[in-house]
Amino acid sequence: MGRVVEAVLPARMGTPFRWLVGSSWISNLGDGIALAAGPLLVASQTSDPFLVALAGLLQRLPWLLFGLYAGVLADRVDRRLLVVAVDLLRTGVLAVLTLVLVTGAVDIGVVLVAMFLLGTAEAFADTTTGTLLPMVVARADLGTGNARLMAGALTMNQLAGPAVGAVLFAAGTAWPFLVQGVCVALGALLVSRMVLPPLPVTTADRHVGREIAEGLRWTWGNGPVRTLTLTIVTFNVTYGAAWSVLVLYATERLGLGAIGFGLLTTVTAVGGLLGTASYDWLARHVSLAALMRVGLVIETSTHLGLALTTTAWVATAILFVFGAHAFVWGTTSRTVRMRAVPLPLQGRVGSVYMIGVVGGIVLGQLAGGLLADAWGLTAPFWFAFVGSAVILALIWRELAHIAHADDAAPTA
Repeated sequence: MGRVVEAVLPARMGTPFRWLVGSSWISNLGDGIALAAGPLLVASQTSDPFLVALAGLLQRLPWLLFGLYAGVLADRVDRRLLVVAVDLLRTGVLAVLTLVLVTGAVDIGVVLVAMFLLGTAEAFADTTTGTLLPMVVARADLGTGNARLMAGALTMNQLAGPAVGAVLFAAGTAWPFLVQGVCVALGALLVSRMVLPPLPVTTADRHVGREIAEGLRWTWGNGPVRTLTLTIVTFNVTYGAAWSVLVLYATERLGLGAIGFGLLTTVTAVGGLLGTASYDWLARHVSLAALMRVGLVIETSTHLGLALTTTAWVATAILFVFGAHAFVWGTTSRTVRMRAVPLPLQGRVGSVYMIGVVGGIVLGQLAGGLLADAWGLTAPFWFAFVGSAVILALIWRELAHIAHADDAAPTA
């Protein structure tokens, strides 16, 4: 058992890292439960397509409304205490939601308010949690640390959590939200055990607008990080366009039912497990630039393959490879950014990055729906392929610089 723990959570990375991983994994289990239970709850209260779509939007909207301020706050205050406070507030919202479900006082209005509040808390919690890893592990271990955190997100959030959430919802509508609340509270408890080094104290007058502008200027002024952020935004537009119609693509073009669609998403997650198992080896034997280039080629080819095929097993194989790429790319890009950004700016630069991620997906989903409505189900995949190919051609030479963004980072 000790060898397994050492392999997954090396002692050299310290006890605070182990608390962080434990918190992340248990919190991701709760979030994964909500991935299934949230839509099921909305569907149990209304069949209005607009309200169903609004529930999903209200969970993403806080990133666009409060994301930059969340970054400022993460760079201002004790990050550990901020994560604990926000997670306890999220636990409170879930407790109230559980209570109204048990008493039968729930309606679609209550659910929509809860979705918005939970999305707001998640924006602040995730932004701040993303600043903790660079504070507790050495730069050389950031790749390993990110791989462990993403492994938990993959297994708990995408594989185990939704299945548990569906089973709990079938047992009673309140159960998944009660269990999610317990998971979030445990995550807060584990983070509270972390010991963090103090951040440099600034004596300058603080102003939210100036602090946001400082984060934006740093992001734009660091060429590699700027290019990485623009890459994330544009590739999330193409990804969001293609994945917005994946369920219809699976059922109508591939001839799969609901179970078959579920298997497609599961296969993508299993591919991610392959990426999890191989990341440490890849990081030792393959350059970061090569990892990023090969990964974006795989993503671009994924869109082309799905646009061309009508065969379920071919699409399944494509999504398996895509899942492995998505894990490796996500781990690499987070590691590159964390190495490059000074600790006092991690919150603000990270929030710019996350707004790009969320905003890109939202724009892509909108484009995908319009394209599919006008030209059929494969149109979003062709759009994604052409768009990704053009972007990749434009940034190909820059990817070597992106992979070594820390070389261009100012000291702080």
